[in-house]
Amino acid sequence: MSSGNNSLLMTKVLASYRDPELGKKILAQVEQWADRACHRLGRWPVIMEVCGTHTVTISRLGLRSLLREKVILKSGPGCPVCVTDYGDIDRAIALARLPGVTIATFGDMMRVPGSHGSLEEVRGWGGRVEVFYSPESAVDFAHCHPETQVVFLAVGFETTVPAIGLAIEKAQALQLGNFYIFSLHKLVPPVMRALLTDKEVMVDGYLLPGHVSTVIGSNAFRFIGTEFGVPAVVAGFELVDILLSLAKLLRLIAEGRPQVLNGYSRLVREQGNPRAQALIERYFEPSLASWRGLGNIEASGLKLRLAYRELDAGLHFPLEVPTPRIPAGCACGEVLKGKVFPQQCQLFGRACRPERPVGPCMVSSEGACAAYYQYEAQGAGDQWEGADE
Repeated sequence: MSSGNNSLLMTKVLASYRDPELGKKILAQVEQWADRACHRLGRWPVIMEVCGTHTVTISRLGLRSLLREKVILKSGPGCPVCVTDYGDIDRAIALARLPGVTIATFGDMMRVPGSHGSLEEVRGWGGRVEVFYSPESAVDFAHCHPETQVVFLAVGFETTVPAIGLAIEKAQALQLGNFYIFSLHKLVPPVMRALLTDKEVMVDGYLLPGHVSTVIGSNAFRFIGTEFGVPAVVAGFELVDILLSLAKLLRLIAEGRPQVLNGYSRLVREQGNPRAQALIERYFEPSLASWRGLGNIEASGLKLRLAYRELDAGLHFPLEVPTPRIPAGCACGEVLKGKVFPQQCQLFGRACRPERPVGPCMVSSEGACAAYYQYEAQGAGDQWEGADE
């Protein structure tokens, strides 16, 4: 089959997952299972999506408000930029202020506020901060600019780590002596354990991240059901994906079945992607990590293995950073744990807006506060209009 035919087939497949009429039919199933779950629990079921892309899609489609009489949909720590701790942002800013150092970063990190400014502000003050769309591009930049020490801010969940591994592989093949990694990676299964053991987080079921699951596999989340007795479903990102996964999850809740199902089987396998996992395993090992709003979580981050520690920016550029200063009134940490909705933060839409964010949840395109502000505080409009765009 030609590439043109493949492209046409893919377009038709995606169109079917964005079909508003099909979505309405599945929505009826969601409501039916929500009623049964409510009958079993004696209250509305509470579901948390643990993916920033899910948060944005659910808000954009108006599903949260559409289902508010049936299901409580909460957002969790699914935005990697948002869960990056103040102290780590402060260290990144301190690195950017060092002479002879260039910070290489994804664009969504530029405006994330630390205790004393952001990377964008540091660049305005003369610091060298470059935005790249891929880690490989940062390696190319380091190769072309041997006069500067390039530090790549490695932010993201398991999805982005293999690309960092390939960047390290390329840097070593080029024998670069000016390319470093500042690893701020976060791992999703450990934070799920933290949520499940937190008695203040009251959730009946979880929508699990599809992108992360393509790497680590749906089996990586099986413990949610077997150890904690809570159902969960790996979900895709289109309208039909999310509604089908909600229907599956509500059925599990209604029937009292603590299983973990794969609702994104066209891309997610039980064992995940072995090649991607091998890249992660080759260059990184689990480490203690600090999460905004959740604190320190064992083995929830990644650090470079001993054989690659010469690339560790934290070791090569030792820094003394003061205790982080958290803005008064910012409820980003509570939002990330699903304890409050963004609108319940006293700063939301007032002192904190996308054009002048106080916390990272309002900065990132996947942040809950930004999604709620754009689609829910302003009104999401017709939930199905433009669903197939």
